[in-house]
Amino acid sequence: MNDLTLVIPAKNESESLPKVLEELKEYDLKKIVVVPYDDHDTKNAIKNFDCEILDQKGNGFGSALIEGINIVETKFFCIFNADGSFDPKYLRELKNRVLSGQDFVFCSRYEKEGGSEDDTVITYIGNKFFTGFCNLLFKLNLTDVLFTYVMGSTKAFKNLEMKFSDFSFCVELPIKAKLKNYTLGNLPSFERSRIAGIKKVNEFKDGFLILISILRLITLK
Repeated sequence: MNDLTLVIPAKNESESLPKVLEELKEYDLKKIVVVPYDDHDTKNAIKNFDCEILDQKGNGFGSALIEGINIVETKFFCIFNADGSFDPKYLRELKNRVLSGQDFVFCSRYEKEGGSEDDTVITYIGNKFFTGFCNLLFKLNLTDVLFTYVMGSTKAFKNLEMKFSDFSFCVELPIKAKLKNYTLGNLPSFERSRIAGIKKVNEFKDGFLILISILRLITLK
């Protein structure tokens, strides 16, 4: 898997991230960890691991991912959480799906054999709404549009000209990929509980921003 780079956005993840990187040691791949420039605790916690640490210039989840993926040099990239919620056992199947011809493969908690230890009633309803709304407007044929365990072609990603710096990145990626006629796929997966720390998502604030972003993206059709 040496043609794959994991891009790991990490903000205040000094407790979780070392355990995540330890678990990833058995995989032959590159790792870019994107950390806010002033998050010294997280950077100190991972300084002895085999990974590239990138100081984030902008603010927000989307900004971290855009900055990270834009410096990826391998053929493929994968977005990977720093909190332990993503199980690396899916990496090989994701890679197989991409190699079989899908440009982007999205892990899904709502496919058969998927699931989550972290979903709440609010996040479940929100995910179902936004997934259905995006499928209706853009014919994505995805089942979990807000779950960012995603692998794809680095070249294709860089062709998307991603802009959204916040959690709206989650919908911008599949929508722009679809509009550029890239192929999208689903892979059933199980979301684990985070190891430590608190969630960075504010369901209502970020949900509103995502809705506005979807409406903005309609103008690209």
